[in-house]
Amino acid sequence: MCEYSSEDGFANDWHLVHLGSRAVGGAGLVFTEATAVTPEGRISPQDLGLWKDEHIAPLARITAFLHSQGAHAGIQLAHAGRKASTFRPWSGEGVITPENGGWSNVLAPSAIPFAPNYPQPHELDQSGIAAITQAFRAAAVRADKAGFDVIEIHSAHGYLLHEFLSPISNRRSDEYGGSFENRARLLLEVVAAVREVWPRERPLFVRISATDWVEKSGEEGGWDLPQSVQLAALLRDRGVDLVDVSSGGNVLGAAMTLGPGYQTPFSEAIRTQTGILTGTVGMITDPAQAAHILRTGQADLIFIARQFLRDPYWPLHAAAALGETASWPAQYLRAAAAKSPARSPVGNKS
Repeated sequence: MCEYSSEDGFANDWHLVHLGSRAVGGAGLVFTEATAVTPEGRISPQDLGLWKDEHIAPLARITAFLHSQGAHAGIQLAHAGRKASTFRPWSGEGVITPENGGWSNVLAPSAIPFAPNYPQPHELDQSGIAAITQAFRAAAVRADKAGFDVIEIHSAHGYLLHEFLSPISNRRSDEYGGSFENRARLLLEVVAAVREVWPRERPLFVRISATDWVEKSGEEGGWDLPQSVQLAALLRDRGVDLVDVSSGGNVLGAAMTLGPGYQTPFSEAIRTQTGILTGTVGMITDPAQAAHILRTGQADLIFIARQFLRDPYWPLHAAAALGETASWPAQYLRAAAAKSPARSPVGNKS
């Protein structure tokens, strides 16, 4: 979950406490927010970044604390594409001009703005595309040095890599546009570049939007589930360990069908049809609901986002509700006694 609390991409005390609290609360894997691989790849001027070596040390401080609590550390590498240079949610809406701290070099597969009040992007040329691929590669090297256990490449929610996948935002006529193979080319090149430098024993995830939620899909419309299944098979064969399945974000006002676990059918379809591990996310708030998703094979991992903002100790509470062992920190055992059927110091997380 983006915190919009950074300056020049640097992690600070807010990020340490925010992410550290989720490890204390029992999460087995704690992810950073979308972390930009270039300065112009930030959603807002306050986003985290990993485009220079100086960013490593503050992030290493966070991963060390996560590890000390028995959690694994994940980082989500991202480029905002045409949704860059915008206000953080509580400061305004739409584009920030360079005079107000934004930037003019907003980049996209095609010169199509996301919405009328969003930046007018510049269409990437071949050298710009190659530079972005190398930026993801360099960020992966830095993530290794910072002590992360998992990398997730963000290719969802209308950000750059998703923009290349979807015909709605990709109107190119070169080898990066048109056919499914061409639209998927950049993501596959980024995956190959990251996998080349990311240790093979450490997991590599890719987050996708399974559908743009538009009626007309395929090469003449939006991105859809059949294309996501096809993409997942390609990702599996290129060393991706898990596909984190979300949806939407590339079409303003898309008619999404919302409800508890509304995205799990996408995860289940990709998992069943390709054999790749999948994660699911979206309005999963109840422990029994999450356990049912795993037990029935709809996904291999549950990603909790907004519910973790409401309750940093959700895994501990979920374990108690399900009668499972909970790894309470030793410092909290006096409070755990009345709440959890099993008490133990920090160890394997829920």
